[in-house]
Amino acid sequence: MLPESLCDRIGVVLISPRNPLNIGAAARAMANFGFRRLTVVTPYAPTWREARSAVGAPELLQEAKSTESLAEAVAKCTLVVGTGCLTYRKPEQPVVQLPDLATRVAEELARGGRIALVFGPEKHGLTRDDLSYCHIMVEIPTDSRQPSMNLGQAVAVCLYELATRVDSHPFHKERITAGPSAALRSAQDDRTAGTSGSLELLALLIEEAMLAAGYSPKGMQSANRHDVRLLLRRLSPNAKDLRRILGLFRRILWRIKRASASSTHPD
Repeated sequence: MLPESLCDRIGVVLISPRNPLNIGAAARAMANFGFRRLTVVTPYAPTWREARSAVGAPELLQEAKSTESLAEAVAKCTLVVGTGCLTYRKPEQPVVQLPDLATRVAEELARGGRIALVFGPEKHGLTRDDLSYCHIMVEIPTDSRQPSMNLGQAVAVCLYELATRVDSHPFHKERITAGPSAALRSAQDDRTAGTSGSLELLALLIEEAMLAAGYSPKGMQSANRHDVRLLLRRLSPNAKDLRRILGLFRRILWRIKRASASSTHPD
């Protein structure tokens, strides 16, 4: 099993689950493999914390976070992993097979990042908008005659892969678990990806600049917002570059607004 220090940087996010028993089963699976960070986004049933299926994990349910949006749930994460099958969707982000997920997660942990595994509602899984917050999508191999899985089972399968593979990855354990020396911290900062919250802040700033420049007509605003969100996660700028890009777009927006004000109110 993974050490607690690594499990604490990997969280499970459930979006609008309808059945409290499935939430309890997911919590039980998390406890089985040593994971503790659970976030539930807009749960359907108000009594989900009382699910009796959370055998051995009632404290985990009580300590779980509840948020009103996926953006809020993953704001502090540097790698957001959507889950599902490809039978009914064409993902717009890179697809990783479940056995290969440990490699991507180990790399992110070695950089000091935080990871979220995101699971959609039981009826239809993650929506296109949900997936726009995800850096990658992981596919759980299933028989084509029954491609979908129960929510609790999907959580268990994914966490088993991480619990048994990440710690044995070729990345040396000391690179992941040991705190970086002062000499390495600066280089690590340059490699650490920007958080999802920072990417969303930049996406909103870019959208505001596009609107101010007249680039995004009303009928295209939703599509442009979606495309910008995906593009930023595909590019995955590190934290240092992200700060620079934010400063650049703030300056651009200020210039656009200043020019607009001057043309409206000439001296």
